[in-house]
Amino acid sequence: MTSSTSGRGGSTVTRRAFVVTTAAGAVVSATPLRLARAAGPLKVGLILPRSGVQAQFGIDCQRGADVAPEILKAKGYPELHYVLADTESNVQVARAQAEKLINEGAHILVGAFDSGASTAIAQVAEQKGVPFVINIAAAPAITEQGFNFTFRNFPTGKMIAADGFKLQKEMFADTGKTPSSVVMLHVNDTFGTTQRDATVALAPKFQMPYKILDTIAYDPAAKDLSVEVAKAKSTGADALWVISRLNDAILVTREMVKQRWEPMGILSTGPGWYEDAYMNALGKYSDDVISFLPWYDPNKPMTKLLKAAMARKYPKISLNTNQSHTFEAILIVADAYKRANSTDPKALQEALLKTNITDNVTAGPGVSFQEGNQNFKTLDSAVQDRGGSHVVVYPKAASDGKVVWPMRGWQNRG
Repeated sequence: MTSSTSGRGGSTVTRRAFVVTTAAGAVVSATPLRLARAAGPLKVGLILPRSGVQAQFGIDCQRGADVAPEILKAKGYPELHYVLADTESNVQVARAQAEKLINEGAHILVGAFDSGASTAIAQVAEQKGVPFVINIAAAPAITEQGFNFTFRNFPTGKMIAADGFKLQKEMFADTGKTPSSVVMLHVNDTFGTTQRDATVALAPKFQMPYKILDTIAYDPAAKDLSVEVAKAKSTGADALWVISRLNDAILVTREMVKQRWEPMGILSTGPGWYEDAYMNALGKYSDDVISFLPWYDPNKPMTKLLKAAMARKYPKISLNTNQSHTFEAILIVADAYKRANSTDPKALQEALLKTNITDNVTAGPGVSFQEGNQNFKTLDSAVQDRGGSHVVVYPKAASDGKVVWPMRGWQNRG
């Protein structure tokens, strides 16, 4: 694939961002985009971490965007062109890439998986008056700052924590097995700290049956987490609550096996634990982890189309949040573009404000934006790793299997 001129600044050729057409996969330009706002098709600046510590997540998100054109075309949506950029898992690079994409003619931005990067992009979008649709990012402040051009379909950290509590209570009541205490291991980045704070603050409100004994922070780029796991184990907690990324999730699990720590279960409210790379690296030791997170509803018609498209294009990849929420962000953009019938950013913003999508993939009744341009209709699911795949176990209305709880011992797995 031919690269276009895009990067952190200047006009040198770089692999960090390039232009593709989503309809046919053909290159549409090898020069910077300087297009009239009234001209079509819509140029979507898709900003994701394609290198650095979060690269695997960005690559996974891109897959959701890759399969979108086939599905959306069949649904009657207009053609979109992607302009791809790399945050390099760095907030300042994300800011620079957003500015460059807009200067080169992107009509709307989508991204950026990480809360810190998404906050930086939102600031640029507001300054430039260009809409920004968040695919994944949970920090509540993003949609609490009064931005007019930023729209988030992904739930906030508070929403994720609240739904997680509700789903946990449903699981405890259903199985008759309730932990009396938990300990939390969490990454020390923007996402990890805001999610920790939301969890700790909301637990008393939901009258959870357990006590949070300790919260233990660590660097997601750490190469050794033996001390942190040993500290968590020493609390004697019945269950482990984790807010992680990918490589650290693998490290934590290996240390738990090594240290023979077998709590009642592992409860995750972050990425990493549901990834194919996690399950492939750990085999049977990845089983029984339960992630409480934004997910797709396996019973929705659009989800079945997405699963089929993913199976054709990426037969070895399991559908997960990264792909489903990126796909849905592209769906939101296409829906707004169709109704606006214009590439003008203000017209797109006005169309986004009126979004009302019910034929979607994520759990919950649909997509619309309320206070702060946040979708409050989207819901969490409880998703369990089993046999290298996912089983949605709660809520029962959006499930496709039954839970295994408590988790099995490390050596008692198939």
